[in-house]
Amino acid sequence: METEAAEVLPGGAEAEAGLSCFSFNQDRTSLAIGTKTGYRLFSLSSVEQLDQVHESSEIPDVYIVERLFSSSLVVVVSHTKPRQMNVYHFKKGTEICNYSYSSNILSIRLNRQRLLVCLEESIYIHNIKDMKLLKTILDIPVNPTGLCALSINHSNSYLAYPGSLTTGEIVLYDGNTLKTVCTIPAHDGPLAAITFNSVGSKLASASEKGTVIRVFSVPEGQKLYEFRRGMKRYVNINSLVFSMDSQFLCASSNTETVHIFKLDNLTSSGPEEPSTWSGYMGKMFMAATNYLPSQVSDMMNQDRAFATVRLNFSGQKNICTLSTIQKLPRLLVISSDGQLYIYNLDPQDGGECILIKTHSLLGSGKTEENKENDLRPSLPQSYAATVARPGTTSLSSTVPGYSEDGGALRGEVIPEHEFATGPVCLDDENEFPPIILCRGSQKGKTKQS
Repeated sequence: METEAAEVLPGGAEAEAGLSCFSFNQDRTSLAIGTKTGYRLFSLSSVEQLDQVHESSEIPDVYIVERLFSSSLVVVVSHTKPRQMNVYHFKKGTEICNYSYSSNILSIRLNRQRLLVCLEESIYIHNIKDMKLLKTILDIPVNPTGLCALSINHSNSYLAYPGSLTTGEIVLYDGNTLKTVCTIPAHDGPLAAITFNSVGSKLASASEKGTVIRVFSVPEGQKLYEFRRGMKRYVNINSLVFSMDSQFLCASSNTETVHIFKLDNLTSSGPEEPSTWSGYMGKMFMAATNYLPSQVSDMMNQDRAFATVRLNFSGQKNICTLSTIQKLPRLLVISSDGQLYIYNLDPQDGGECILIKTHSLLGSGKTEENKENDLRPSLPQSYAATVARPGTTSLSSTVPGYSEDGGALRGEVIPEHEFATGPVCLDDENEFPPIILCRGSQKGKTKQS
């Protein structure tokens, strides 16, 4: 699972909505928004309070802003210079470097090993430790929305992007070895959304029709799950995201409904006979699908949503994510009018998610509370226990010199295995040795494929 895909609004909609872009960071501990006057970063450590971490007005008309986990590194692109990527150390207020490209930047993805810049017909792969350009993937099918995904697991750094303009083919690329892994014929129609899970072992996709969501194994490209979002109408998928534990998959669209699907453990078929009448009928039902047309059997095998949310709006651009805040699972939705909605998700029974808080991202830090739901009885301890995070990690397992404040207000630490070898040091005066080398505008046109 990569950084939650930022929604970029057209210029006219931007002025009306207030937000030009919005995105969650890789581990859902913070969110970033871009506006006509600059950008803001917020911490997501509490339901009741939305803490603004940083606000910048140095660059106007921001339409891409991506933060590296909860570090002080942030990447910004402005409509005033849409071909230039700016990398900042926002805590120090300094620019680390900037790069210019041959056409407008459509999207940016990053993990602790790689930084990707996606243009309409090419993808640039940088080494995030020194911002060196490692590879340029040229002659990709026209990709007008900059659709791509990057695994946040730096040990593989898998990249996925559309392999066709007319069909739903996905190209799976290894960002570490810089080689194509495979192509996946995911859908009949063009792709609308792709996303990795947190460890880079699964890849989910949706087509422009938005009715069917499929999950594939990585790197094999085998179909594991198929979910049906709906049948009555085609929709535009705005966001698609796994939970951090890969147990759930969430999809939002231009409709008022957000769907959450549960990825049950795959079990190999064994010789055991069903012990109940319903089990026997279920087995007979599945056997019957082998003799039906593929279109019918596929529909019969598709799983429905485990949980849903009915938004109080439709037609607006939005993104969603699944996160654990204060030891409970939450669904978060950002709308283009600058509202953050937080819902409780029941990981055992699913059903309709409950709105518990609404925050304004454009206000002065004040929040709007759903008082009725806040008066609900507190949840039983067993519910919290089912989703509680592991015990506090010992300090010896953290890497010094890399300052990440996501959850820092709650004293959380980042496990050592989450860091790439020789991580970008953003907490030291001697940080980022290539800072001098990569200052100024550079053309990323080397090492083509």
